[in-house]
Amino acid sequence: MRSLVTVLLVLLCGHGNRTLVSPPASASESLVDANSARLQTLFRSEWERVLKEHPDYASELGDRRYNTRWPDVSLPAMQAADRASAEALTELRSINFESLNALDRLNYRLFQRQYETEIAERKYRLYLMPLSQRGGIQDQNRLTDLLKFETIRDYEDWIARLNAFPAYLAQTMALMGQGIREGMLHPKVVMQRVPNQIRKQIVSQPQDSLYYKPFRSFVVELTDAQKQRLRTQAATAIQERVIPSYRAFLEFFEQQYLPASYDHAGCWQRPNGQEMYRHLAKRYTTTDLTPQQIHEIGLCEVARIRKQMEVIQKQVAFEGSFREFLTYLRTDRQFYYSTPDELLAAYRECCNRIDPQLPQLFIHLPQTGYQIVPVPTQMAADTTTAYYQPPSYDGRRPGTYYVNLYRIETRPKFEIEALSLHESVPGHHLQTALAMEVKSMPNFRRYGGQTAFIEGWALYSEKLGEEMGFYQDPYSRFGQLTYEMWRAVRLVVDTGMHSLKWSRQQAIDFFAANTAKSLLDIENEVDRYIAWPGQALAYKIGELRFTELRKRSEATLGDRFDVREFHDIVLRNGAVPLDILEEQVDAWLAEKATTE
Repeated sequence: MRSLVTVLLVLLCGHGNRTLVSPPASASESLVDANSARLQTLFRSEWERVLKEHPDYASELGDRRYNTRWPDVSLPAMQAADRASAEALTELRSINFESLNALDRLNYRLFQRQYETEIAERKYRLYLMPLSQRGGIQDQNRLTDLLKFETIRDYEDWIARLNAFPAYLAQTMALMGQGIREGMLHPKVVMQRVPNQIRKQIVSQPQDSLYYKPFRSFVVELTDAQKQRLRTQAATAIQERVIPSYRAFLEFFEQQYLPASYDHAGCWQRPNGQEMYRHLAKRYTTTDLTPQQIHEIGLCEVARIRKQMEVIQKQVAFEGSFREFLTYLRTDRQFYYSTPDELLAAYRECCNRIDPQLPQLFIHLPQTGYQIVPVPTQMAADTTTAYYQPPSYDGRRPGTYYVNLYRIETRPKFEIEALSLHESVPGHHLQTALAMEVKSMPNFRRYGGQTAFIEGWALYSEKLGEEMGFYQDPYSRFGQLTYEMWRAVRLVVDTGMHSLKWSRQQAIDFFAANTAKSLLDIENEVDRYIAWPGQALAYKIGELRFTELRKRSEATLGDRFDVREFHDIVLRNGAVPLDILEEQVDAWLAEKATTE
């Protein structure tokens, strides 16, 4: 069979000056083209709506068009967004699915599933809880670390945003007030962290504000007069608009919101709480597993991983109980660095060792780079060990692996390898950047995706460390098992608190009994699950599916199995639901069976 390139060369070179006229398209071909065009138009218009409704997200991606605005979070705006989503779904359903090609059918299915899930979720009114201890309007200054300040217009846009801040905060408070009236609240135990976060925004001098950061040093060539004008305007906006808004917010939060918050940990306390949690479990895992089934899977995984951890305890000849071994790992100074700079350097050195090993496991690698930086100081005490921020859409801002340097005596050396494999490469950065670089995918897929895939892949990536030559000493291997155990524990404690009515302390005790994580990490993790029901289920459920699909592929193909090809197959379509991922792997295996 001749390749398409060969055919084109014959057509172009073998006919002299003859004019090539394409045959007229058939009616069926015209219908296919028309439906495909309608589908792409829908995707583009909906993506534009997403950016317009979420200008802060647009800014994060590097789209400057909405840099003067905050999102409209008023109830009328929420209702208008609901109507627009329903109309988009109606338009999608009017397109003939059967007439589409395979790629468009996949796009259709993913768009339909995403919008149906979002519309179904609106009944639970989760938008009435617009913040938690992990973030929200109390730390919107974080945008200054994501925006590019490259022209005078960029600084002026930020000043415009500062002047618009009171309306944004007033809308947020109105949502929260409605949340009080409807019982849509977070528990006190997590929300009591928020007042101190708000207080960090109430400074005596505007130049000390976190929102003033871009004006402390300019990265573009400006005259002294221009710099002075921008600094004066920014300071005035912060002094007269931002700080007073935060003062009012703190009063509202402490006097009205916090007293109304729930006393217990789980979302079962909210209206339709049990039904809500079942929905969230399905949304985040992309499966039909019930909370009880997930709980039982977690218990089985905890028992399995515990046996492997006990083997390592014997290897290092530790005499004592498993609980005593965990205490030893948490407290012995040999396992910790002395300074934050040493810890940060260790993270960076680890990633430098990972990068050269990637070609042995992957055919394609992302062109966009990544960086390792500390978690912002103002949020470090209330957030987890690390997290990842994707690159900007144009690649000018690299992906960012944030590492927490707060209380370094709680950040053990033996966790660094597993954590870095998860957050950077081959975990989040590799998967996310590869998807963003596939220009043929619609934007809702390039920049979005399913948590079970994203986090399941990152947890699976931790296991790839062994194939890449990591975990060479027993303690780093124990660190990898600690991280896997951590995700298995999540299945137990998340379902425990939100479905089985466990207390926060029960969750902490179960966590501490089964991992070497520090108490600080454990408390922050449990509080994260309290504030984000269901999300923690995605990691282990996703990883189990990746692991099962790899084992199935190895068993089916035997000596013909190529791990690089397997990884290419699972990553090429972005972060799809787990059942669609399975379809894609099965189709690949079927194709391999007929071609080799």
